[in-house]
Amino acid sequence: MRKILPVLMALIGLSVGVGAGVFLRPAHEKALAANPCGELSQKVEEGATANEGVATREYVKLNNQFVVPVVESGDVSSLVIMSLSLEVKLGNTEKVYSLEPKIRDAFLQVLFDHANSGGFRGAFTETANMDQLRRALFETAQRTLGDSATNVLISDIVRQDMK
Repeated sequence: MRKILPVLMALIGLSVGVGAGVFLRPAHEKALAANPCGELSQKVEEGATANEGVATREYVKLNNQFVVPVVESGDVSSLVIMSLSLEVKLGNTEKVYSLEPKIRDAFLQVLFDHANSGGFRGAFTETANMDQLRRALFETAQRTLGDSATNVLISDIVRQDMK
């Protein structure tokens, strides 16, 4: 009896703890456990149509980084390295990959122009600078891809000063 009582108490305590945890779990976690995708099912439950939660955009990461030299007084003073992605309408990923050399060429020209106008000097990540660059890249993407392009995303940007 002495050996059974501690084991019985441990089992009862464990059962009560698990039961309380399941009973007191927040409603959001219960819904998420039922449907890990969560957001779509919540919209449907709230009376919205199922089509509202369907993605209409996709993101295409351009394969290689862009390396842009920053030239001051005829010498390369720093290098800017960027990774870009395109937001396109659903089903246009293959179009982006088939036109990638043309897109890269056009983007490089925009990046070189931005560098030559001083866009990568000083506090180059200020909102105004980044908005101007993003807008120029987006206009270039639209000229190349048409209305398939919906946005340009700058996922990484680094400036390496040469000293």
